[in-house]
Amino acid sequence: MTPYELSYWEKESFFNGIDVAVIGSGIVGLSAAIHLKHLEPKRRVVIFERGALPTGASTRNAGFACFGSMTELLDDLTHMGEDAVLEVVEKRWRGLQRLRALVGDENLNYQELGGYELFNSQETAIFHQCAERIGEFNQKIGRITGHPEVYKVVDDRCNQFGFSDVQHLILNQSEGQVHTGKMMVTLLQIARNKGVEIFNGMGILGLEDGSDGVSLETEFGWTIKVPLVLVAVNGFARQLIPSLDLYPARNQVLLTKPIPGLKVAGCFHYDRGYFYFRNIDGRILLGGGRNLDLETEKTAAFGGNELIRAALEKLLRDVICPDQPVDIDSWWTGILGLGPVKKPIVERFSANVVVAVRLSGMGVAIGTLVGQEGASLLSA
Repeated sequence: MTPYELSYWEKESFFNGIDVAVIGSGIVGLSAAIHLKHLEPKRRVVIFERGALPTGASTRNAGFACFGSMTELLDDLTHMGEDAVLEVVEKRWRGLQRLRALVGDENLNYQELGGYELFNSQETAIFHQCAERIGEFNQKIGRITGHPEVYKVVDDRCNQFGFSDVQHLILNQSEGQVHTGKMMVTLLQIARNKGVEIFNGMGILGLEDGSDGVSLETEFGWTIKVPLVLVAVNGFARQLIPSLDLYPARNQVLLTKPIPGLKVAGCFHYDRGYFYFRNIDGRILLGGGRNLDLETEKTAAFGGNELIRAALEKLLRDVICPDQPVDIDSWWTGILGLGPVKKPIVERFSANVVVAVRLSGMGVAIGTLVGQEGASLLSA
């Protein structure tokens, strides 16, 4: 194929004079770009995005504005110390407040309906383990959120939602949900209003930091030279920086057709947060199950996993909506960025390159904070 070579006019008009290049237009990249313009309004900030839309997880998640169910936090404690777990909870909480302040609750369609954790008849032991520690968790997390009673047992609501074989419920009263499509549209509008330029369809294949700036290699074969770079591509980050301690993880999601008389309202977690679902426009959005086939799902390739999709359908029909026919309208996948611990990487990779990645499935909650922290580090 004959290469598409840049003309003099294109080089001078589009790619000359860039002060900062942000790679990735997801929650982190947009939040970083907006903050960079806030810190120094006159600098030219350009985002390079490989997709027609933000590609990865920012527009492909469930829209949970959460900071952790009880079993998720207990599971985190087996991999991280208590101080580290609480530090991540605080970052998630602070990130949520910054997201709400930046975008606005109306533009987020933010609803604080609470988050419920389900326990079936086989999970009595883990439920009691959680219940015994509610007071302790409320005290410690209450210092972060300002809410003295974040978690509470609400077994009296088990029949309210029409579930089958759900024996216990623990409610996170501070959890909410957002419309991530509206969130991303608003973030894009804010960025453009601040003067941030966004080039879609511009995949970056590699970068090299040198004494005279950073060279970006594009999918078109062009090399673009910029002074500073912020990498915000999360699960795809090792394609640019192979040494980063993270890996991509695919996540399966389904959306039902409208369900007449739907009783489900709120966010729901199951099996340490590996499964999750919520109501949206009279439908059920259900996702997760990555733990059923961890190795296969360690991929940056979009696409289905029939084992996991079968498990999601079974959960939908046997537990969530057992007494009525439910039709599935659509499926999709998103790509997460995970690592050995549930903690984001926000660090200077080289003199002129900062990375803000490894959101660990917490992007809605923590993404704004991570982006702003990355921008501040790049500007230091």
